[in-house]
Amino acid sequence: MNGGPVGDEPDLQRISDTEQLLRRAIDVVSSAKTMPLSSSAMINRDEVIELLDEALARFPEELRAARWMLRERNEYLAKTRREGDDILEAARAQAERMVQRTEVVRAAEHRARQIVESARAEANRMRHEVEDFCDQRLGSFEIILERVMKTVAAGRQRLTATALPREEAPAPAEPDAANAFFDQDEAR
Repeated sequence: MNGGPVGDEPDLQRISDTEQLLRRAIDVVSSAKTMPLSSSAMINRDEVIELLDEALARFPEELRAARWMLRERNEYLAKTRREGDDILEAARAQAERMVQRTEVVRAAEHRARQIVESARAEANRMRHEVEDFCDQRLGSFEIILERVMKTVAAGRQRLTATALPREEAPAPAEPDAANAFFDQDEAR
């Protein structure tokens, strides 16, 4: 017809025939006589049904295919939406698990810092206690040593006070360095 592909001509003819059949059915319904005392029309049911069946039969196959494709598309879109919703729900759940893991990690790190700080504080406290204990023991030992030194000094003093006068022995010509240190042993 107007420069379209040759394969479209039978379809255009079928559309035109279908349109004519539908118009005839409309004419039959609109020109039907009304029933007395009613607004209902009397139509020949068989004639209208025959016109509509023939119109349906003459619909081009592409129209049926288009309706089928629309139905398929709607089903596909519904399926895609469901899958998209499932993916979003899974992503939300995954994000929530990750947040929970992050919270757990933060809580664990916080707890670990508390434990380390507590251990350091306990170690410092124990070190100070040990230092105090050692200082007390060393102080006690120092007092005991001072008493022992006083006792030794007093004993030595008593020994020197009661010692008898000694005869002086002739001094050796050359004192031995090892014996010079212990010269008090010779004096006895």
